Amino acid sequence: MAAEMLGRVDYLPSYEAMRQFTAQRQPDTPDRLWLCEHPPVFTQGLSGKAEHILNPAGIPVVQTDRGGQVTFHGPGQVVGYPLIDLKRAGYYVKEYVYRIEESAIRTLAHFGVTGHRVAGAPGIYVRLDDPFSHAALSGPVHPADPFRGLGKIAALGIKVSRHCTYHGVSLNVAMDLEPFSRINPCGYAGLQTVDLSTIGVQTTWEEAAQVLGRKLATFLAP
Repeated sequence: MAAEMLGRVDYLPSYEAMRQFTAQRQPDTPDRLWLCEHPPVFTQGLSGKAEHILNPAGIPVVQTDRGGQVTFHGPGQVVGYPLIDLKRAGYYVKEYVYRIEESAIRTLAHFGVTGHRVAGAPGIYVRLDDPFSHAALSGPVHPADPFRGLGKIAALGIKVSRHCTYHGVSLNVAMDLEPFSRINPCGYAGLQTVDLSTIGVQTTWEEAAQVLGRKLATFLAP
């Protein structure tokens, strides 16, 4: 499964293409992996609440059928859409999510950054004080602020229909992060969002997309 680089494409046609591909695929249809970036757009998941969109201010809001809550897509972010038949691949949704997160963590490691999972909050996070520290997250989570000291660098939102996946993962590379301040990212008020650029990693969208594409192809293989 080689990644297909789609470049910058509008969100809505991409969403419709994923749904159409998934609805029409047969048991022998090869899996696909699309990598792209989108013009500015807020996308709302099935459990998203309108009050988490504080001020869209001209950026379109698209209601989707993926899991999760609201997020932002924009230029400088790599978006990966794995279109995979999980029944044929031989693993379940929980394992699929773990493999996507592992792909993002390994992509960050390629750039020297340590990514972390936070229990109950899909996505990948980095330490704001030292994104390059290999130390595990330790100590009790602060109940009022489970993300204290962390910034979110990759978001997940998936849909599984008849054992087949669509939607996927986004990795922030070098974005205008301001629109994230207009929402409660993934439903968490005050959750800070970062990209590789703000934590001191200089790379191109193309390089980050190629690395993420390779990691996804490796870790999502049967």
